Amino acid sequence: MTMQNFRFVLGALAAVALIVGLAAKTDAAPAQGQGAAFRQAVAEAASQDRDIADYYRDTEYRPIWTGEGDVDHARRQALVKALSHAARHGLPEARYDLEGLMTRMSQVRSLRDLGEVEVALTRAYLDYARDIGSGVLVPGRVDSGIKRRVTQRPAAEHLDALRTGAPHRVLRSLPPQTNEYARLMKEKLRLERLIVAGGWGHVVPAQTIKPGDRGAAVIALRDRLSAMGYLGRSASGVYDDRLQEAVRAFQRGHGLSTDGIAGPATIGALNRPARARLESVIVAMERERWLPRDRGRRHILVNLADFSARILDDDTVTFRTRAVIGKNSSGRRSPEFSDEMDHMVINPTWHVPRSITVKEYLPKLQRNPNAVSHLKLYTRDGREVNRAVVDFTAYNAGNFPLVMKQPPSTRNALGLVKFMFPNKYNIYLHDTPEKALFGRETRAFSHGCIRLQDPFEFAYELLSRQEADPRDFFHSVLNTGRESYVRLDDPVPVHIVYRTAVTQARGATEYRDDVYGRDARIWDALKRAGVSRDQVRS
Repeated sequence: MTMQNFRFVLGALAAVALIVGLAAKTDAAPAQGQGAAFRQAVAEAASQDRDIADYYRDTEYRPIWTGEGDVDHARRQALVKALSHAARHGLPEARYDLEGLMTRMSQVRSLRDLGEVEVALTRAYLDYARDIGSGVLVPGRVDSGIKRRVTQRPAAEHLDALRTGAPHRVLRSLPPQTNEYARLMKEKLRLERLIVAGGWGHVVPAQTIKPGDRGAAVIALRDRLSAMGYLGRSASGVYDDRLQEAVRAFQRGHGLSTDGIAGPATIGALNRPARARLESVIVAMERERWLPRDRGRRHILVNLADFSARILDDDTVTFRTRAVIGKNSSGRRSPEFSDEMDHMVINPTWHVPRSITVKEYLPKLQRNPNAVSHLKLYTRDGREVNRAVVDFTAYNAGNFPLVMKQPPSTRNALGLVKFMFPNKYNIYLHDTPEKALFGRETRAFSHGCIRLQDPFEFAYELLSRQEADPRDFFHSVLNTGRESYVRLDDPVPVHIVYRTAVTQARGATEYRDDVYGRDARIWDALKRAGVSRDQVRS
């Protein structure tokens, strides 16, 4: 908090004290210093918000903020402090209008004024509680690929918690209590201080710099990596081994190929300003508010922007593998949502989605009936159809009556195992025969499902909780060659997320490209809602 804000809060709390004095000195007020004028004012002021109106009616218009006791004072103090710190959480502080609230409180002259202020404080508290607890934005309105159903705590629960709990503790419990959120807060503060100090200095004026190069561009590369913490102090003007290792470290931290060459992708990431990274962090904080409070002691986290899948146990990564995600084109981008994995299918059949059947394969079959010969045709009731008797040119995407399947095999599009968390988006995790794609820097190639580089090892880890020898069990089923369903004794929550700012339990925050452009859309929406990074002065 700045000194200016600190003085403002002191003044605000002094203004609040006027309310207590008014309530205490009102001769006409009945029990607890509240009269008919107060109750009427509360009812009228709350009438435009059903939740608030119902709450005050159900609690007989007893005040939360404007009573005379120490607890009411503590509530007011806790709220003022929380609202004065709203920007720390990347929230739209103007939405809560703390200065306006303080002005209204200082101008209270009657019990009617007092009732109106009571409701104004409640409204500001609920707006803040909802924003910091479940997000400023409605995810699906920002991007249709974000399928999250964010649960908002009822207003009555928020207000009851404040009535019965220690006010400062209640306010501190509103943001996500995850280590990820705490680390994002820490990174946000670090970046703000960095921006005030001038950022990372000059950008690197080159497209490509290679080991052995010399000159001004090498010096700029050296200085920027040093400012970012990847390279110790150096006076060398040569792209030497130390500089090459620093470039590799930077590449690892930004999801780039670790070849030690500062090519266009590396230079582009190096030259991203600290303000852009701050935006990523603020967006990640908003995204963290959208996730369920209970992620599961063991859960699977797929980060689309990082092209990775992880298993976490008590916030510790116990398994990690590379992933291929949906292609960045309409209808193929992987959605974001949470669900529960309850089984895996070993030696799976690929039931070709109808969209792929009619949009991709039917045109091929119309040109050549023997195309995609690895796929078989079936009626909707499961009878196999000989393609030689089908006139594919007689059908279109709207009336094609058959379904397509690929039997289990090493060439199956799903590989040899798929991991199921049944959902209406028909998204799952699976093996793939296209192993070469995992060597790519950007791995967005699928129709939407998530392909895993190490699916067998992923299966062993999941089975380790229920099988004495998970590897032996898995391969005993695999070697039958038959499609087999294996239930997980304890279903595992799956969270498909999208984070371009990725914190680490140990080490620096890492950053990734906005492969689908979703974070850019979220940042734009946050700005429209009143969130700003310009509270930081560079």
